[in-house]
This record gives sequence, structure tokens and C-alpha cells, in this order.
Amino acid sequence: MSETPAVPLTIEGSSMLHQLFTFNWKAWRALSAAEQQRIAVAALAKIQAISGPEAKQQSVLYSLLGHKGDLMFIHLRDTFKDLNQVELFLAQTELHDFLTPTYSYLSVVELGLYESTAKTYSALAARDIVPHSPEWNAGIQETLARQATAMASRIYPTIPDAPYACFYPMDRKRGEEVNWYTETMADRQRMMHLHGMIGRRYAEDVRQIISGSIGLDDWEWGVDLFAQDPVTFKRLIYEMRFDEVSARYALFGSFYVGLRLPLENLPNWLTGSLG
Repeated sequence: MSETPAVPLTIEGSSMLHQLFTFNWKAWRALSAAEQQRIAVAALAKIQAISGPEAKQQSVLYSLLGHKGDLMFIHLRDTFKDLNQVELFLAQTELHDFLTPTYSYLSVVELGLYESTAKTYSALAARDIVPHSPEWNAGIQETLARQATAMASRIYPTIPDAPYACFYPMDRKRGEEVNWYTETMADRQRMMHLHGMIGRRYAEDVRQIISGSIGLDDWEWGVDLFAQDPVTFKRLIYEMRFDEVSARYALFGSFYVGLRLPLENLPNWLTGSLG
């Protein structure tokens, strides 16, 4: 028998794009009130036109805190082509002339299947099916199809309407001392299970969307957290720092925290008000 693959199975759903911008307030203030109103109303109409109620067509806007940016869009679509069309559509608005991109992140909503992977690999091996053979591949596809149906609401999520969002990218370490990708499947499964148990304790207070970006962007995963109270982000992530999978193997990028900005409030935001 060939060696069992080390790669865990994953299922993917919505294509996802984060766009972060700074706003040129000096240039904006140089406009007349009438010009500001005209540009704001036109931009609002265009953005609302691309933001449907369906889970697969969402564009949600956040007012960012701190110097890293002023606005953040989170877009969910069916395909990368659809995401690119959103970018092009927004670029045609006059409001876009006042926006300077500071960061973007491309990914696809992902669900890792460590437990299902272990069960599926063991079941196929018990039947003496050779890894990567046509029969093996058929068994893998059956598992993926079953899980995709069962987990449809998680891989095609609706962005929660919580007032606060926290987004950050992350990697697993591949250094000289520790390397996540050389650990055994059993050890990775064990650590991810314990890691997940911490998240489950916060399930009533924090919603999350995990997206995969290996081969798509500079980091390996993107994490979006949504909550009523931003301090919950601190408590959750702080507790996870003590978990083995984070303490030994996690690398984090920048953290971005924003207040949800209902699209109808965009004209108010442009006057300096969140209301």
C-alpha cells in the first residue's frame, strides 16, 4: 500500500475579497455641498445595485478604526470573475476618485475536514484502495460532495449584521524549529480539535468566516470575526494564544477592526457622522 496522503480535505464555497481604502478628506472638503451630495447619492445607488440579499452576492461596508484605512468592503460572490467585476464597477464611481487602496485580500470561504479526512482515508485504506487511484478519488469526491451539501450554510455564509468586524490574515509556521506541514495528520487533527473547542465556547458571542488563500494571496488564511462587543475579539484571540496550535505554529498579519456601515448611512459618513 502507498502511504496515506498528508493533505486534509477541504470544501470551498463563496469567493471572497476584502478591499481597504483611505479617504481623501482634504479633496472631499474642497467640493461644494451640492457636489458632495450628488457624488454620495450616485455612489450609494451603484453600491446598493451590487449588494443583493443573496448569500452569494454580498458587499458589506465597514468604517475602520485607526490609521490603517478608512473604509473596508467585504465582498462575497460566486466566482473570482464576479469579484473582479465588482472592483471594476466600483472604480467607475466618482467616489472612487477619493479612495486610495491600502490593502486587499483575495480568498475563498473554506472548511477544513480533519475528522472526515481521517475517517475517509482509514475506510479507503481498510479496503486496500491505493491512494490517488480512480477508486480512491471516487471515494474522496463522494465525501466532499456529501460534506458540501451538509455544510452549505457555512461555505456560502451570510455576513452577520453584528456592529463590529475584525479581519486578519494568518499562516502556519514553516520554520527551522517547527513546521506545521511536517506534523502527522493525527497530530494536526488533535491540535485543530482542541483549537476548535475554544472557538465553540465563544459561539454565542462571535461569528466567524474562515477563508483559504494558499496560492491566491500572500497569507494562507483569512479570518473574519463578527461580534456585538469588540472586546470579545480580544478575549477570544488572547485565549487562543495559549492553545498549542496558535502558540507554536501560528503567524498573524495585521488586524483590522471596523464598525458596520449600513449602505444607506454612507452619505452621513461622508459628512463625518456614523448615524
